[in-house]
Amino acid sequence: MTHPDIHFELRGDAQEIAVIRLARDAKRNALSDGLILALRDIFETLPASVRAAVIDGEGPHFCAGLDLAELQERDAAQGLHHSRMWHAALERVQFGPVPVIAALHGAVVGGGLELASACHIRVADATTFYALPEGSRGIFVGGGGSVRIPKLIGAARMADMMLTGRVYDAQEGERIGMAQYLVPEGQAFDKACALALRVAQNAPLTNYALVQALPRIAEQPADQGYFTEAMMAAIAQSAPEAKQRLGDFLAGHAAKVGKS
Repeated sequence: MTHPDIHFELRGDAQEIAVIRLARDAKRNALSDGLILALRDIFETLPASVRAAVIDGEGPHFCAGLDLAELQERDAAQGLHHSRMWHAALERVQFGPVPVIAALHGAVVGGGLELASACHIRVADATTFYALPEGSRGIFVGGGGSVRIPKLIGAARMADMMLTGRVYDAQEGERIGMAQYLVPEGQAFDKACALALRVAQNAPLTNYALVQALPRIAEQPADQGYFTEAMMAAIAQSAPEAKQRLGDFLAGHAAKVGKS
């Protein structure tokens, strides 16, 4: 759980929230290979108590992208394997054991946007801005961005960002789907932690289904998606915790649905 560029802590009465903070403030939390591998290791070894995770960035920026100081001349095979290493690491974020909430502020650029897009919920504060400068640098996204980001904003918007260097501010980003929540400056982390605590109260099998099954169902043809949904629904509702929660609701002991 230790790495010089990551701060890790557990929060909550039952240590159910993992806080993972990028800690390279001097480099605007640029992603080195070591940091990416550390993220992979963290999500592969989360304590059993953890029910949700928050990824944050130290200082004024979430993450300004790939550490270009590490960008070295690679042949095609080396570049392929390097990209696949990033894919495997960020897959552990998206398809790891718990839902992940990103607390966005300042730069969410290049690889930082790729990391954010691997999270399940994104909370942005008013300082957030989004960019994909790879196009102007003669390179291409390599951390899964070409798959995940178009699912948030569409392929045409992503192409525009890379072709023209377009930058979206926090309000525009929330409008087009970069983030699900927009909060005042300095409040993204607190909002992300509050959401994580709420998520952690869900039945673990339901959260697992939402992390693991829902994105796969979205990629399936309709008839396969319906079948996968039916299987997942049957499994989830058969869990003892689900039976208890449904019993509490029917007995009038559970909270009603409403705005919070």
